[in-house]
Amino acid sequence: MSSKIEQILGDSASYLLNHTSKTIDKSLIHVPTPSLIDNLWIDSDRNIQTLNSFQSLLGHGRLANTGYLSILPIDQGIEHTAGASFAPNPMYFDSENIVKLAIEGGCNAVASTFGVLGSVARKYAHKIPFVVKINHNELLSYPTTYDQVLFGTVKEAWNMGAVAVGATIYFGSEESRRQLVDIAKAFEYAHELGMVTILWCYLRNPAFTKDGVDYSAAADMTGQANHLGVTIKADIIKQKLPTNNGGFTAIKFSKTDPKMYSELTTDHPIDLCRYQVANGYMGRIGLINSGGESHGASDLKEAIYTAVVNKRAGGMGLICGRKAFQKPMKEGIELLNSIQDVYLDKSITIA
Repeated sequence: MSSKIEQILGDSASYLLNHTSKTIDKSLIHVPTPSLIDNLWIDSDRNIQTLNSFQSLLGHGRLANTGYLSILPIDQGIEHTAGASFAPNPMYFDSENIVKLAIEGGCNAVASTFGVLGSVARKYAHKIPFVVKINHNELLSYPTTYDQVLFGTVKEAWNMGAVAVGATIYFGSEESRRQLVDIAKAFEYAHELGMVTILWCYLRNPAFTKDGVDYSAAADMTGQANHLGVTIKADIIKQKLPTNNGGFTAIKFSKTDPKMYSELTTDHPIDLCRYQVANGYMGRIGLINSGGESHGASDLKEAIYTAVVNKRAGGMGLICGRKAFQKPMKEGIELLNSIQDVYLDKSITIA
């Protein structure tokens, strides 16, 4: 075990690193391996070019050929306004620096907007895999609404040399069914062109907060969002790390089984994340958890915490943006490398 990882985790080290999961047995989980394409994807209906694109994602950066992914996502210029996102480090107003951070940080891929990646595609598309985020929630509509709309076409992403497209569905929102149809169609075409599909499976609905508790990252509800995502043939699922459980029972909607809470999960973060993994066909569709917003000095510990939980739950990696780019580039690179070290450490295994 890396002493550095233990030192960063501090009081949480033993809690996470020594945990034995007694919920969904680890033998049922498809753990990422260097032969992921041959073991899991070769029998799927994905065409040869899609498998080739998937392998290019898996074969790049410091985690190359481990089965794990470290992706730098910077679409916050749209999702959170450019000013709010880049004020801590204005150099990232320049799209080239976004791609440079991903390369210098040893990432498998860089995920960003049509504009960011298109502006430097000829220089960089052959140097690091591009993931084009094809829909966004823009923040100039007033009053603020939460709806993901397409900003371009799958063919446009393909033309700039991208190996994958990413999209968000706000499950639970008024517009979620339209988004579901839009993205299902987009993913179908992406697969025809030989591109990998990544779905941000986020929950958005004010009613998901009950008695002051926000259940938009509850394990039971995010797990179901993941299951909807893999149903429209997402190849990779992006999800927030669970912060609690019991959203369905607290809000009193949908359908549940008592075993969801008594046998399939506990309150341990690794077991909650394991439930998310299980909803992706027991890990056949890899789960990458998001790094979350930047909190300054605690960023490194939070990122390592999330990476350890994801890996020990059976996940596929981390997609970390704000914690990396809202600080000087050298510090951002160090943070990304530290996350990757968790997945390179063979002593950190599935719980």
